[in-house]
Amino acid sequence: MEVRIDISRQQVEKIFGLEEYWCQCVAWSSSGTTKSQKAFVRIAYLRKNFEQEPTAREVSIEQGIVLPCRPPEGIPPAEVEWLRNEELVDPALDANVYVTPEHSLVVRQARLADTANYTCVAKNIVARRRSASAAITVYVNGGWSTWTQWSACSTSCGRGWQKRSRTCTNPAPLNGGAFCEGQNVQKSACTTLCPVDGAWSEWSKWSVCSAECTHWRSRECSEPAPRNGGHECHGPELDTRNCTSELCSHNNLLTIQPDLSSTTMTYQGSLCPRQDGPAKLQLPNGHLLSPLGAGRHTLHHSSPAAEGADFVARLSTQSYFRSLPRGTTNMAYGTFNFLGGRLMIPNTGISLLIPPDAIPRGKIYEVYLTLHKQEEVRLPLTGCQTLLSPIVSCGPPGVLLTRPAILAMGHCVEASAENWSIRLKKQSCEGTWEDVLQLGVEPCSELYYCQLEAQACYIFTEQLGRFALVGESLSMAASKRLKLVLFAPAACPSLEYNIRVYCLSDTQDVLKEVIQLEKQMGGQLIGAPRVLHFKDSYHNLRLSIHDMPSSLWKSKLLASYQEIPFYHIWSGLQPYLHCTFTLERLSPSTCELACKIWIWQVEGDGQSFTINFNIAKDTRFSDWLVPDGEVGSPALVGPSAFKIPFLIRQKIISSLDTPCARGADWRTLAQKLNLDSHLGFFASKPSPTAMILNLWEARHFPNGNLSQLAAAVAEVGKQDGGLFSVSEAEC
Repeated sequence: MEVRIDISRQQVEKIFGLEEYWCQCVAWSSSGTTKSQKAFVRIAYLRKNFEQEPTAREVSIEQGIVLPCRPPEGIPPAEVEWLRNEELVDPALDANVYVTPEHSLVVRQARLADTANYTCVAKNIVARRRSASAAITVYVNGGWSTWTQWSACSTSCGRGWQKRSRTCTNPAPLNGGAFCEGQNVQKSACTTLCPVDGAWSEWSKWSVCSAECTHWRSRECSEPAPRNGGHECHGPELDTRNCTSELCSHNNLLTIQPDLSSTTMTYQGSLCPRQDGPAKLQLPNGHLLSPLGAGRHTLHHSSPAAEGADFVARLSTQSYFRSLPRGTTNMAYGTFNFLGGRLMIPNTGISLLIPPDAIPRGKIYEVYLTLHKQEEVRLPLTGCQTLLSPIVSCGPPGVLLTRPAILAMGHCVEASAENWSIRLKKQSCEGTWEDVLQLGVEPCSELYYCQLEAQACYIFTEQLGRFALVGESLSMAASKRLKLVLFAPAACPSLEYNIRVYCLSDTQDVLKEVIQLEKQMGGQLIGAPRVLHFKDSYHNLRLSIHDMPSSLWKSKLLASYQEIPFYHIWSGLQPYLHCTFTLERLSPSTCELACKIWIWQVEGDGQSFTINFNIAKDTRFSDWLVPDGEVGSPALVGPSAFKIPFLIRQKIISSLDTPCARGADWRTLAQKLNLDSHLGFFASKPSPTAMILNLWEARHFPNGNLSQLAAAVAEVGKQDGGLFSVSEAEC
């Protein structure tokens, strides 16, 4: 028999309330009663409204996202899952997401792919509920690309503009991300130099008569020199003619007096300067130095008559030869033979060392050394290139040298291999500039070599000509040294007073030029010079004046600062630039001036000058007006040009050139003198020791310590015991 009963939920809740209850079936008859197992009935439900739903958001890329979800109340409690664009989010398949115990969905780093509609789904045994969808947008803010190169100047002659640009593509803004802030185009003033046609200077004086009774004169295309694409002068630059019989004489150009009637001559006496007597050069005795025979020495030469004719004939055929403007402060000249010598331009740090035997025996050369002003020479620069040194000529070009001469000059580069690419440039006979050497790059040139030191470079060259050191910056950390110098009038008859602030390339020749200019203007130095490191950062140099007593002085500068454009300084083609601060004193009796001048590169290095002096009588900085002078004549010929006595030099060379198993050779000497980084260059020459001694002479004249060199040589051969002193006869 089957029994069925229908009971509604309301009936049960009316009697038993909302608690769980159980039902049991009871069957009975005359034979007894039977009960079934209890059937427990639980109340299950899931409400419709979520306690907290996820909300729409916009987040930046790589930002974290937290989407909260508190499901509706229900029995049993609801389970939660997440949908992304109606697809199930499975943390097991995507390590970038996870669900917290509180049912929140967490995205560790937002990706573009995480842009979607997110839905929280709650379900239990009786129902399934969906939250409202939350739209998540992952956006990308824009970033600037690097600047393009500066465009060409807008004008081919005079003042114009150049510009560079950048784009908001690194990255481009996406999904409503912010556009880049700032300018996408920068403009800068530029000046293109106008072409100037050349014009001839006056003819020079006639030269002395040659052996064939001819003499010559020359003129230069220098008044003005052609520049910026201007035309060269037309016509001859060299004029020759016969001399009168009275002027036709043979001058002896050799330092020592030979017998010109024979092909050899015998000389006995001193080849070393007498002033070297107190500083005797002591060297180790024994097999390291085999003394040369004292007494008579034979020197060979050829006829000077033939050489003089060859010299003038060669000059007359070389179109690029320029006359030597005798007496100018920016040149030196002299006549040299196989004994060598030295040319120096005083107070510039520029010199030319002609080692012994660099000029072939029998040859006599008239050699010159010239410092050029940058406006007189056309040196094209491209890109980030900058002139780092003066432009120097030595010549005449085309002469035969059997040993490298050494040209010394200053530079203004703060060199480091990772910031600079530095090249030695030489002007060809046709007038074009060529790279003849890149510093620090192998293989080295056979004709040129350059040792770069902190403030000077030494150029070994077997071909005379016009040289300059040019650098190209490889990063914005590259910097040049500027020297900052302040001048003002030595006398002030009016109420106005001008302070001139010069920004110079930090080389001696430029400082000398500014000092000469200020002396002509009656200026005086009003502060010790300072050095500023100017970086390749495209930022200009700013100058401002501060802290003047307003009751005594006022500035006539209308703006808060003055500015020198970056490219005017960086190119180096204008070796010195200046700004003038015009001040006005309120009373003629005011003589005390106190103020500060600040000079700084925008977002770079800076210097501050504190000025406090009497404009009528203060000359405390006058000692700075004269750079360190150089001892002696601009031209030194023969042994007087060298610190090392001639015969001692020969002994050192003959002893150390031959490799020695015990290390007593030129390589050890180079290490003792801290020149071991140049061993490859020294080894490429017939006499490595001669190259070392020549470099020592170039670096240490006239104030070199001969005793230190002697000690280094002695240490190379210290295993040979005793010392000997060079006698006067051996000199």
